[in-house]
Amino acid sequence: MFSSFVISSSLILPMPYRFLEEIGTADIAFEATGRDLPELFKDAADATMNVMIDNLDAIKPRETRHIELPNDQIDMLLFDFLQELIFFKDAERLLLRVGNVRIDEKNKKYLLRAEVAGEHLDNARHQQRADVKAVTLHDFSVEKKDDDWRATVLLDI
Repeated sequence: MFSSFVISSSLILPMPYRFLEEIGTADIAFEATGRDLPELFKDAADATMNVMIDNLDAIKPRETRHIELPNDQIDMLLFDFLQELIFFKDAERLLLRVGNVRIDEKNKKYLLRAEVAGEHLDNARHQQRADVKAVTLHDFSVEKKDDDWRATVLLDI
Protein backbone atom coordinates (compact mmCIF):
# COMPACT_ATOMS: atom_id res chain seq x y z
CA MET A 1 0.00 0.00 0.00
CA PHE A 2 1.17 3.53 -0.72
CA SER A 3 2.39 5.58 2.17
CA SER A 4 0.34 8.56 3.32
CA PHE A 5 3.42 10.67 3.91
CA VAL A 6 5.78 12.87 1.93
CA ILE A 7 9.42 13.15 2.86
CA SER A 8 10.72 16.66 2.40
CA SER A 9 14.05 17.87 3.79
CA SER A 10 13.92 14.98 6.25
CA LEU A 11 10.52 16.21 7.50
CA ILE A 12 7.57 13.78 7.28
CA LEU A 13 4.24 15.46 6.51
CA PRO A 14 0.82 13.72 6.46
CA MET A 15 -1.03 13.81 3.11
CA PRO A 16 -4.72 14.77 2.79
CA TYR A 17 -5.51 11.62 0.76
CA ARG A 18 -4.64 7.96 0.47
CA PHE A 19 -4.71 5.42 -2.33
CA LEU A 20 -7.30 2.65 -2.01
CA GLU A 21 -5.73 -0.42 -3.54
CA GLU A 22 -8.58 -2.70 -2.51
CA ILE A 23 -10.92 -0.95 -4.94
CA GLY A 24 -11.18 -2.88 -8.20
CA THR A 25 -10.45 -1.51 -11.63
CA ALA A 26 -13.01 0.67 -13.33
CA ASP A 27 -13.00 -1.23 -16.61
CA ILE A 28 -14.22 -4.51 -18.04
CA ALA A 29 -12.86 -5.79 -21.33
CA PHE A 30 -14.24 -8.34 -23.74
CA GLU A 31 -13.61 -9.75 -27.18
CA ALA A 32 -16.55 -10.43 -29.49
CA THR A 33 -16.48 -12.42 -32.71
CA GLY A 34 -18.81 -12.87 -35.64
CA ARG A 35 -18.85 -14.49 -39.05
CA ASP A 36 -19.87 -11.15 -40.52
CA LEU A 37 -20.23 -7.54 -39.34
CA PRO A 38 -23.92 -7.77 -38.32
CA GLU A 39 -23.18 -10.82 -36.17
CA LEU A 40 -20.16 -9.09 -34.64
CA PHE A 41 -22.22 -6.01 -33.76
CA LYS A 42 -24.99 -8.15 -32.26
CA ASP A 43 -22.52 -10.20 -30.20
CA ALA A 44 -20.71 -7.08 -28.97
CA ALA A 45 -24.07 -5.55 -27.98
CA ASP A 46 -24.99 -8.72 -26.04
CA ALA A 47 -21.62 -8.70 -24.29
CA THR A 48 -22.10 -5.04 -23.32
CA MET A 49 -25.60 -5.73 -21.98
CA ASN A 50 -24.35 -8.85 -20.17
CA VAL A 51 -21.87 -6.70 -18.27
CA MET A 52 -24.89 -4.69 -17.05
CA ILE A 53 -27.23 -7.56 -16.16
CA ASP A 54 -26.69 -11.22 -15.40
CA ASN A 55 -29.46 -12.88 -17.42
CA LEU A 56 -29.98 -11.52 -20.94
CA ASP A 57 -33.04 -13.73 -21.44
CA ALA A 58 -34.81 -11.74 -18.71
CA ILE A 59 -35.04 -8.77 -21.12
CA LYS A 60 -38.45 -8.98 -22.77
CA PRO A 61 -39.02 -7.23 -26.14
CA ARG A 62 -41.71 -4.80 -24.92
CA GLU A 63 -40.42 -1.66 -26.68
CA THR A 64 -38.69 -1.30 -30.02
CA ARG A 65 -36.22 1.34 -31.16
CA HIS A 66 -34.63 1.88 -34.55
CA ILE A 67 -31.03 3.00 -34.63
CA GLU A 68 -29.41 4.50 -37.70
CA LEU A 69 -25.76 5.54 -37.52
CA PRO A 70 -23.24 6.59 -40.17
CA ASN A 71 -19.47 6.51 -39.85
CA ASP A 72 -16.39 6.49 -42.08
CA GLN A 73 -14.68 3.79 -40.01
CA ILE A 74 -16.09 0.40 -39.10
CA ASP A 75 -14.51 0.39 -35.64
CA MET A 76 -15.99 3.78 -34.80
CA LEU A 77 -19.36 2.58 -36.07
CA LEU A 78 -19.30 -0.22 -33.49
CA PHE A 79 -18.12 2.27 -30.85
CA ASP A 80 -21.06 4.60 -31.66
CA PHE A 81 -23.52 1.70 -31.67
CA LEU A 82 -22.50 0.46 -28.23
CA GLN A 83 -22.55 4.03 -26.91
CA GLU A 84 -26.12 4.36 -28.22
CA LEU A 85 -27.22 1.28 -26.25
CA ILE A 86 -25.60 2.71 -23.13
CA PHE A 87 -27.36 6.02 -23.77
CA PHE A 88 -30.78 4.31 -23.82
CA LYS A 89 -29.93 2.57 -20.54
CA ASP A 90 -28.90 5.88 -18.94
CA ALA A 91 -31.54 8.20 -20.42
CA GLU A 92 -34.59 5.90 -20.40
CA ARG A 93 -33.49 3.01 -18.16
CA LEU A 94 -34.08 0.82 -21.21
CA LEU A 95 -32.25 -2.49 -21.58
CA LEU A 96 -32.10 -3.40 -25.26
CA ARG A 97 -31.21 -6.49 -27.27
CA VAL A 98 -30.38 -6.40 -30.94
CA GLY A 99 -32.83 -8.02 -33.35
CA ASN A 100 -31.80 -7.15 -36.87
CA VAL A 101 -28.63 -5.37 -37.92
CA ARG A 102 -27.77 -4.20 -41.40
CA ILE A 103 -24.51 -2.54 -42.31
CA ASP A 104 -24.10 -1.04 -45.77
CA GLU A 105 -20.93 0.34 -47.26
CA LYS A 106 -20.97 2.94 -50.01
CA ASN A 107 -18.08 5.14 -51.11
CA LYS A 108 -16.01 4.06 -48.09
CA LYS A 109 -18.76 5.14 -45.69
CA TYR A 110 -20.72 2.78 -43.48
CA LEU A 111 -24.37 3.02 -42.50
CA LEU A 112 -25.78 0.90 -39.71
CA ARG A 113 -29.50 0.24 -39.39
CA ALA A 114 -30.57 -1.79 -36.40
CA GLU A 115 -33.81 -2.77 -34.74
CA VAL A 116 -33.43 -3.20 -31.00
CA ALA A 117 -36.06 -4.29 -28.51
CA GLY A 118 -36.24 -4.49 -24.77
CA GLU A 119 -37.80 -3.11 -21.66
CA HIS A 120 -37.26 -0.79 -18.75
CA LEU A 121 -34.91 -1.95 -16.04
CA ASP A 122 -36.84 -3.94 -13.43
CA ASN A 123 -34.81 -4.50 -10.28
CA ALA A 124 -36.96 -7.51 -9.36
CA ARG A 125 -36.27 -9.37 -12.63
CA HIS A 126 -33.01 -7.98 -13.95
CA GLN A 127 -30.09 -9.05 -11.81
CA GLN A 128 -27.74 -6.08 -12.13
CA ARG A 129 -24.00 -6.63 -12.34
CA ALA A 130 -22.29 -3.33 -13.16
CA ASP A 131 -23.31 0.12 -14.32
CA VAL A 132 -21.58 0.63 -17.66
CA LYS A 133 -20.85 4.31 -18.13
CA ALA A 134 -19.13 4.33 -21.51
CA VAL A 135 -17.12 2.53 -24.13
CA THR A 136 -13.48 3.58 -24.05
CA LEU A 137 -11.11 3.94 -26.97
CA HIS A 138 -8.28 2.29 -25.05
CA ASP A 139 -7.30 -0.85 -27.01
CA PHE A 140 -10.61 -0.65 -28.91
CA SER A 141 -10.37 -2.47 -32.23
CA VAL A 142 -12.36 -4.15 -34.98
CA GLU A 143 -10.55 -6.35 -37.45
CA LYS A 144 -11.10 -9.19 -39.84
CA LYS A 145 -9.03 -12.28 -39.02
CA ASP A 146 -9.21 -15.15 -41.46
CA ASP A 147 -12.95 -15.68 -42.05
CA ASP A 148 -14.19 -13.98 -38.86
CA TRP A 149 -14.53 -10.46 -37.50
CA ARG A 150 -13.18 -9.65 -34.03
CA ALA A 151 -13.71 -6.69 -31.74
CA THR A 152 -11.88 -5.84 -28.56
CA VAL A 153 -13.89 -3.54 -26.29
CA LEU A 154 -13.10 -1.92 -22.95
CA LEU A 155 -16.09 -0.63 -20.95
CA ASP A 156 -15.83 1.98 -18.25
CA ILE A 157 -17.89 0.95 -15.22
